Amino acid sequence: MLSRWRRRLEQATRPVHDETRMALAERWRALPQRLQTPEQLLGRFAVGCEGTQGVFPRCNLTCSPCYHSADANKVRVDGAHTRQQVDDQMGLLRARRGPRAHAQLIGGEVSLLAPEDHAAALESMRRHGREPMSMTHGDFDSNYLHRLALHPDGSRRFGRLSFAGHFDSLMRGRRGLPRPRSESELNPFRRRFAEMFRELAGEHGVDYFLAHNMTVTPHNIGQVAAVVHDVVPMGYSMLSFQPAAYVGDGRRWSQDFREVTINDLWEQIEKGMGHPLPWQDLAFGDPRCNRTSWGLLVGDRWIPILEAGSTSDRRARDRVLNHYGGVDFGWTPRPALLVKLGRVLARHPTDMVCAVGWVARAVRRAGGVRRVLTSLTRRRLRPLSFVVHAFMDADDVAPAWELMRAGVTAKEPRVLAAQERLAACTYSMAHPETGELVPACVQHSVLDPTQNRGLRQLLPLNVLTRSPS
Repeated sequence: MLSRWRRRLEQATRPVHDETRMALAERWRALPQRLQTPEQLLGRFAVGCEGTQGVFPRCNLTCSPCYHSADANKVRVDGAHTRQQVDDQMGLLRARRGPRAHAQLIGGEVSLLAPEDHAAALESMRRHGREPMSMTHGDFDSNYLHRLALHPDGSRRFGRLSFAGHFDSLMRGRRGLPRPRSESELNPFRRRFAEMFRELAGEHGVDYFLAHNMTVTPHNIGQVAAVVHDVVPMGYSMLSFQPAAYVGDGRRWSQDFREVTINDLWEQIEKGMGHPLPWQDLAFGDPRCNRTSWGLLVGDRWIPILEAGSTSDRRARDRVLNHYGGVDFGWTPRPALLVKLGRVLARHPTDMVCAVGWVARAVRRAGGVRRVLTSLTRRRLRPLSFVVHAFMDADDVAPAWELMRAGVTAKEPRVLAAQERLAACTYSMAHPETGELVPACVQHSVLDPTQNRGLRQLLPLNVLTRSPS
């Protein structure tokens, strides 16, 4: 009996779950060798992000460009279908990628789900060890949010919610602003979206994480700096930008999207912040796809978690990735987490000295101890990261994926580059019917059109007829 209890305790406080360790190792082996670098997070610290597919493809806004296939809006949103598909997909992700990961509840528009069905999908994702984020255009009101977050008796259904709100002037049909002419016109809607969550937290104690998403084309890239400047004070913890790609419904491609590069976009983000945003010392997959600068907003001052060119910060990074990669920081109960960290520190005691040094440097960059404590007590300290994620054109993805499935390495440079980026993709979607995990670009470029045609038959829209007068 005592030995069984000890085994159970050892497993509960083991720093890295065995399945997590295997999933990380598998992900690292699959990376192109040139990406197996000291700054790489994928396969060392995280297995990557996940998303749902085919669970509710319909959306009630029209955007240019639109990443959904031409048949997406001809599919009915059906709660029972969503619940079953989410559960099946998360089950496969749990089996293939270990007990913990971040996953997006994404399709078309998540708020088209009834609040109970939305809640059930989030609960299913959490049962499978996923931390869910709901992806939305943000055009819903506080009543919907309350019905999602709370039980009918007013008690909390969730202690924490994560949402990504997508706002940009390329979107058509938003209530109160059906055809925005500029990004600044959307600021009241961005602000109100964040305020709904602040009010929910204040009234019911539901914590939240908010991301702000924006698609960028030559039409609005000149407004990105102003968006950054305006949105940072609103309370979002991530600002994510996506250069438009030729994916989805080709009828809504009206510009030469290739004019916008990651470098062009990053320059505008830095302009909005008024200073450089270091990103080179941490990588998440292929830098042609992803660029991220992680940091903290302390009052009105943003500081990076790794200062550009700091040898001391790089040493701290290497220790964290080498010694703590795969540790479940987010979901482990605090007592168990402390024991896990203690076990790692027992093997690497000088990590504590390194950690104290990093904290001291971060506090100095933030303006000193008093400023940090004041910001903390006034609730003006929060994580704030900047992300650019670049999707690939469907014309490049389709031949690259076909060759990859045949085990053939492309010779044409553009297709070879697409193969490399797919191999390093940080964003996977599950297909329980085949047991496959596919990159998001493959899902949207190759699989969605056929899949949505099938869903039209499975979930046809209700036909409304008018009675004779």
